[in-house]
Amino acid sequence: MTEALMLALIPLPTVLPIVAAAITMVTGRHPRLQRLISLLSLTAIVVVSAMMLYYTDRHGTVALHVGGWGDRDGAGSPLGITLVADQLAALMVLVSAIVLLGVLVYSVGQGIRDGDEQQPVSIFYPTYLILAAGVCNAFLAGDLFNLFVSFEMLLAASFVLLTVGGSADRVRAGVSYAMVSMVSSVVFLLGIAYAYFATGTLNLADMAIKLQDLPTGTRTTLFAVLLVAFGIKAAIFPLSTWLPDSYPTAPAPVTAVFAGLLTKVGVYAIIRVHTLLFPGGALDDVLMIAGLLTMIVGILGAIAQTDIKRLLSFTLVSHIGYMIFGVGLSSPLGLSSTIYYVVHHILVQTTLFLVVGLIERQAGAASLRRLGGLAAASPVLAILFFLPALNLGGIPPFSGFIGKVGLIEAGVQQGSVVAWVLVGGSVVTSLLTLYAVIRVWTKAFWRTRSDAPEGQLAVAHPEALLDDADVIEFADREDPGRMPVSMVAPTAGLLGVGLLLAVLAGPMFTVTDRAAAQLIGRADYIEAVLGPGGVAKLKTPDGSGGWQAYTPMTGAQGNGPGTVEPQNPQGGAHG
Repeated sequence: MTEALMLALIPLPTVLPIVAAAITMVTGRHPRLQRLISLLSLTAIVVVSAMMLYYTDRHGTVALHVGGWGDRDGAGSPLGITLVADQLAALMVLVSAIVLLGVLVYSVGQGIRDGDEQQPVSIFYPTYLILAAGVCNAFLAGDLFNLFVSFEMLLAASFVLLTVGGSADRVRAGVSYAMVSMVSSVVFLLGIAYAYFATGTLNLADMAIKLQDLPTGTRTTLFAVLLVAFGIKAAIFPLSTWLPDSYPTAPAPVTAVFAGLLTKVGVYAIIRVHTLLFPGGALDDVLMIAGLLTMIVGILGAIAQTDIKRLLSFTLVSHIGYMIFGVGLSSPLGLSSTIYYVVHHILVQTTLFLVVGLIERQAGAASLRRLGGLAAASPVLAILFFLPALNLGGIPPFSGFIGKVGLIEAGVQQGSVVAWVLVGGSVVTSLLTLYAVIRVWTKAFWRTRSDAPEGQLAVAHPEALLDDADVIEFADREDPGRMPVSMVAPTAGLLGVGLLLAVLAGPMFTVTDRAAAQLIGRADYIEAVLGPGGVAKLKTPDGSGGWQAYTPMTGAQGNGPGTVEPQNPQGGAHG
């Protein structure tokens, strides 16, 4: 694959879904054509992102200055939109595209409705595609303002998808979600204004060079403002209280894609700005403490829930803490394990929410007070829940266990008091997560429905519970029938990809090691955007808040200047 072809591929994950969204909007009266266009566009993104990952893994980072607006101000500062594909961005786009495609197939099987059972939701497909474009553009954005535009695309699409159906609960949750997201957007805009005032640029690579000459206090303040904005998106404690009230009210496919992807966009943004703009340990202790509180508070909230959707929403918050833990360690192993854990969590969390959608469809409820006997009634459904639940709980040999061991080893290597406290907190959180999912298993799947406190209501008297949000009303039939293959197949497919992540943990960690090396080295990213002249201006933190001359270093993989050797100590998670 040539570099010219790669440059042509970079904008496609953003452009394809936008074009497809426009076409599906025009063809709203033809749902089959809408579905076909949506499926083809997302399939194409999977192929394109796989090619991007292959190229960046072999040849390093590639940057595209849209419209040819490179150095247009005469001072080496890029103007206009810059899209950058490195290993981390390409990997995130690939995993996101796989999830988006799987959830779309699932939604086709479910037949999402807008509250009027006679008409399909023609707006669902174009909105879903705009969401896909926002997610992909966020990962490829090479400047802060383009990243902000991606977040606004996600906000607009998310609000529409959250309120599909028009029920009071969904509208209330959608308004709450929109208000919180707008607060995040305002904080982000303030951070963008501050960054431009301080550096005169919004291009991330150019900003990385110019931030080196600013006082430590200015850099720390800017980092803190951006962390607040991204922390709301990522649902980091104490900025996470909105999530458990917003996600569970949406249809199952919407909840699944939100849980799998939207918070990870915030995590990705934190990883990017921390490694590229603010290296050297600034606010690392704050990040680790926030990660610990996110883990503990989230899992304690999960244990207190009786609704499976809310329980999983709290575990979603809790496991964001693991990722922030790895970012705060600022080490190659910590970053590599974080990237692996992000991929694992996207797949597992999405799969579990899709399974909950199947539970609602077959049993009419998602409340543990009304469920029971699902293992006997549907062994396939039991397997679809049991395996990702164990994976989420961190049972060996699943990917959840492998990722957590990598993070724990990185914490032990770091050796600070805060890191050791986080190691203990991560172990406790893992045990409590296992307790929470086993509790769901024993109540919903293992016991008989007659033993559930309200089990008879969900089966014998659904008409008595029509106003309850936990109960699914089936149109024109009392028996939901067998699970549609088009719902089971994508759920099983995502489950299989999650299991494959454990089977191929060695090669996967090789990829994440190289991605972490690129992030820490920075030079590969900066050279792709600014050229060799940008690398000549690069410095590295000296450990005391100052900067020292940058010394080029090429790693074993040959990914360009500035690459550092991935650390893989004996007995580590990679072994």
